[in-house]
Amino acid sequence: MIPSFVYVPEREDPFLSLFPHRYDYIYASHPNLGDRPQWQTESRYPLSDRLIQQGASLYGVRFGPRTQYCLLDIDATSPYHPANDGLAIPRIVEALEPLGLVNYVACTSSYSQGLHLYFPFEPAQNSWQLSVAITVLLQSQGFKCQPGELEVFPNSKLYVVDDTPNLFNAHRLPLQTGSYLLNKQLEPVSSSQAAFLRQWTQCQERNAIDELVIEQVLKQSRRRRYRVSQKAEAFLNDLNAEIEPGWTGQGQTNYLLGRITMRTYIFHHVMKGGTPLSGEALVDTIVTIATALPGYCEWCSHQHEIHQRAEEWARCIENSHYFPYGAQHGKYKAKGKPTTDSTAVEQTWNEQRSQTAQDRIRAAMAELLQAEQLPEATTARFKQLVSYGISGSTLYKYKSLWHPDRWSPPQTPQSTNGVEASALATPATAPHPTSLLPADACNPLSAQDLSDSEAPTGAGEVCNEDSRRVWRQRMLALKAQRSRQQQAARSQREAYWQVKARQTRHRQAETMAEYMRSRDPILMKAALEWVVQQDTGPLPSVIPIDIRDWLCTNPDLEALMAVCEQILRLAWPLGEAHTRLGNGSDSLRVEFHQ
Repeated sequence: MIPSFVYVPEREDPFLSLFPHRYDYIYASHPNLGDRPQWQTESRYPLSDRLIQQGASLYGVRFGPRTQYCLLDIDATSPYHPANDGLAIPRIVEALEPLGLVNYVACTSSYSQGLHLYFPFEPAQNSWQLSVAITVLLQSQGFKCQPGELEVFPNSKLYVVDDTPNLFNAHRLPLQTGSYLLNKQLEPVSSSQAAFLRQWTQCQERNAIDELVIEQVLKQSRRRRYRVSQKAEAFLNDLNAEIEPGWTGQGQTNYLLGRITMRTYIFHHVMKGGTPLSGEALVDTIVTIATALPGYCEWCSHQHEIHQRAEEWARCIENSHYFPYGAQHGKYKAKGKPTTDSTAVEQTWNEQRSQTAQDRIRAAMAELLQAEQLPEATTARFKQLVSYGISGSTLYKYKSLWHPDRWSPPQTPQSTNGVEASALATPATAPHPTSLLPADACNPLSAQDLSDSEAPTGAGEVCNEDSRRVWRQRMLALKAQRSRQQQAARSQREAYWQVKARQTRHRQAETMAEYMRSRDPILMKAALEWVVQQDTGPLPSVIPIDIRDWLCTNPDLEALMAVCEQILRLAWPLGEAHTRLGNGSDSLRVEFHQ
């Protein structure tokens, strides 16, 4: 008794045995010429040799977990088809050469004249790893691996999607209707399965897959599958490029251990899964990666203390500003989570830096103002503030605190009679003000001291009228100075634009003179129109002297333009035009009225 259904293989067909995976196969009825097959998937039972041999339909197969061949599909409309690029296929084979794939069996896919390139090899390889390696190598040479252009079989799929195994894409079997074996010149030569099998065997002997190359390519390609930002992807790519070559000489241990530690601490959980590494697990992983790199045994002179060095680097990065990718205290914290204390501290620190920079500018301005050494010009004031140790970028960021066009003098004196301004008034933002009076107000002083007054005798001088009058005079002087500066700036701008206008008009006059000297009727007409549009006064020197003399006697500019256009139309030489106009020739009037 058979407990469950088991597929019983038929007598082995050497040609069909090249495609052993028969589950979830595809089939379609033979289409009309020019139409595309309507493919369907059959998942209830595997495809048998007998169905293929009967040829009632078109059939295609998928790939299993391991495979002994790969396939490239190039459509007839692809830019890589020989009809569009005769060197594309040699370039494709050259890109796959590092894997050991150097020879292929070519055939047409159907009557559409698309191409199928089969690369057989031994022994069998992991289908997914092979597909990723082929795709990465082709893309690194600029090929676009996508349906309709260059499609790779098996395709680089995920093993599991939503807990459901995902299938590899299917391809149609060769030598069915419209499919023919091609020679090296990609010309149809046969539809014989025996001829296909002979070429397959020859290619299989020449193609030797290097599993170490596949592993190395997979390490380089893992970054393409991360769900990370573009900046993180570039960072990881740089780390991989520095780590993977390993030791190439002496004196590289500290540098490589630093790069390995950084990549392991930041990205290991992204590359390998699980949680971010720390402590002893981080150290062990660093040692494992380092000792497996090329050149470790030949060039690393710290093999006897590699574990100690790894501990030092691990402790260093754990105490640095780096953090595992996606950590809560990092930039990519989870959405909807409250801001952590570290983020609040960081914001407070930024605010403190900003406030400190502004206070330094205010203090410098107050000192210059008190010493009456505050420059009026912007550049001079900028240089003076820089001498206080304030950077130029900080000054540009807070222009409102110093720039002559934006700065307003303070309304509260910095100090009066040696008493600081903070002692005169309570800040408006104080939570509990000590006085109900405005900051600039004070009670009138009594002629006699109160008997219970505990204030010193000179305390009333802090807010006396003399100090207020001196401060108001300073403010008025500053306002007048600012007004003069603004007026001077406006005058400079007006003078600048006047000079620019004169220069522009001079350049235009030179251009019009060139037009007149060209003797070209169209250019001369443009020059005369420009002359008419100018302000009244002497005609510019762009007009030749023999015409300018006659034009000065004609007060009607419109008539002048009409006469000039007629002269240009008649193509008279300038001397002849001057003679005829001066003599009042009848021929001129006749020609003019025609």
